[in-house]
Amino acid sequence: MNISGKFRSRTLAREWLTGTFINLGSSVTAEIAGNAGYDWLLLDHEHGPGGEETLLHQLQATAATPAVPLVRIAANETVRFKRVLDAGAHGVMVPYINTEAEARAAVSALNYPPRGVRGVAKFNRGAGFGQTFEDYYLHAHEWLVLMAQVETGEAVANIEAIAAVPGVDVLFVGPNDLTHNLGIRDQFDHPTFNDALQRVSAAAKKFGKAAGILVHHPALVGKCRELGFTFVALGSDGGAVNAGLRQNLAILQGK
Repeated sequence: MNISGKFRSRTLAREWLTGTFINLGSSVTAEIAGNAGYDWLLLDHEHGPGGEETLLHQLQATAATPAVPLVRIAANETVRFKRVLDAGAHGVMVPYINTEAEARAAVSALNYPPRGVRGVAKFNRGAGFGQTFEDYYLHAHEWLVLMAQVETGEAVANIEAIAAVPGVDVLFVGPNDLTHNLGIRDQFDHPTFNDALQRVSAAAKKFGKAAGILVHHPALVGKCRELGFTFVALGSDGGAVNAGLRQNLAILQGK
């Protein structure tokens, strides 16, 4: 089993897996983060300046590190899956999954026929430029990871139906969008938000999936772990660069 297969098995076993978001579109910060010791990196191509022209370089840089590269696409559209998977992504995060039907569409887009509708091309980086296509075609569904983002009240209401979809591996909370859409903007201690986290965690456990979340403050890591979240990211490369530069400037200014 390759690193990807091991990673999906560890994910579904609900092991504690640490990650961070790479939202600068930079291959350099991707490589730095990958060598820092994270289990996974989320190359964010929903928000931030990154695009197809930067993704390949980020994936190549990450490949030289122990971290598993995952990509967040901008929308639940079949062609977007095909592009990032052919480039060599080991998993896809899909924003705004609100219903069972949307989750099933994402699973279908991730997989080749007969399991799905992903377009077949043998010469691509994901399949070793054709050298490992047969193995990739037959077994990629066993190790590619699909993360469905929970970002609305509708998604929370449908969480068990989403979690029950075969091929959905991680129920991943987007806390900013979720609190905004619940009408409790940035209130991460609000009872409604806490209830949503509990419902996501319970559904993940019930259906043998992982519960994931991006947190922006260290104090929330312990809280999420206690709630049963195991696929957890803290911050981003952009946040780390911003905080580090501001800290250095404050020191230089004697503050």
